Amino acid sequence: MTVYNLALIGFGGVNRALAEIVAERNERLREELGFGLRVVAVTDLRLGSIVCADGVDLDAILALGPGDGDFSQYEGGSPEPRNEWVIKNAPADVVVEATFTNPLDGEPAVSHCRWALTSGRHVVTTNKGPVALAAEELKALAAGSGAAFEFEGAVMSGTPVIRLVKRMFGGLELSGFEGILNGTSNYVLGRMESGLDFDAAVREAQELGFAEADPTADVEGHDVRLKVAILANELLGACLSPADVPCTGISALTAEDIDKAAAEGTRWKLIGSARREPDGSVSAQVAPHAVPLSHHLAGVSGAVNAVAFDTDLLGVVTISGPGAGRLETAYALLSDIIAIHEAKTTPTTRSVLSS
Repeated sequence: MTVYNLALIGFGGVNRALAEIVAERNERLREELGFGLRVVAVTDLRLGSIVCADGVDLDAILALGPGDGDFSQYEGGSPEPRNEWVIKNAPADVVVEATFTNPLDGEPAVSHCRWALTSGRHVVTTNKGPVALAAEELKALAAGSGAAFEFEGAVMSGTPVIRLVKRMFGGLELSGFEGILNGTSNYVLGRMESGLDFDAAVREAQELGFAEADPTADVEGHDVRLKVAILANELLGACLSPADVPCTGISALTAEDIDKAAAEGTRWKLIGSARREPDGSVSAQVAPHAVPLSHHLAGVSGAVNAVAFDTDLLGVVTISGPGAGRLETAYALLSDIIAIHEAKTTPTTRSVLSS
């Protein structure tokens, strides 16, 4: 039976959750999916790195807490992350990239993906930066080395949207989409409807773990802008950079704006959208809109994400599901590995017609 060796680059919530899935469900995966998984390397800024060709002791490293030392206490371990060395030299088939990434240049994740693909290793990532800023380069590297570059979790975490549309919308023509692609901003707007002011709603989102200590990327729409660029490029055939997507966040909305919308039978949502223009070009934007309660995105509440696609034969098709969460995002990585395995046994893949 095929066994894929994994190198986990970054050992925060998402890759830690993937390690838990491998530790707890590997036998079930073998039975249901026809392949197994073995973690042979892990890197982390705090814990260092560990490489073990026979498989890392996942129970041991998952038990490491703050103050419990680093990977150097184990065979094959080092106190240094050694990301480049591990990516290029560990006996891994798949590099799982889940580090913090600068949204301006995509680093260090772009370099991590580049090193892996150049070395002929498959890459699965949940990072938006490499996909929004360097997808064409990374796809070309993957094609040249016979590797795969998969990134389903970069847009809606564990909720499949890119692969679902590419596989299941064959024969349909897409003219555009609009979506709620950031659970934090959606949660904040919902709490403002309940009477909280903006600052209080953000603090509550932070306390619940929805928002980062610095919520700017969420509430100012920067996170959504990256996701819109990814969806537009992947599903509408655009060539947009994030800078091509005008972006307005929700921080300027007041209690008066919320009350006025409610009185008019509307509801504020931060919406990322893209549309094919008559000349064939694709335009996109991120902005708050007061949508009528009958709108297909009006009922999306809390930290849930949703994207509504405009199609010629089916009309509006909406995909909704969790847009965050460590286990949900880890599942997206697993789904990418499943796709890599399927591609080895199923040579043809249907794609969406977006012209």
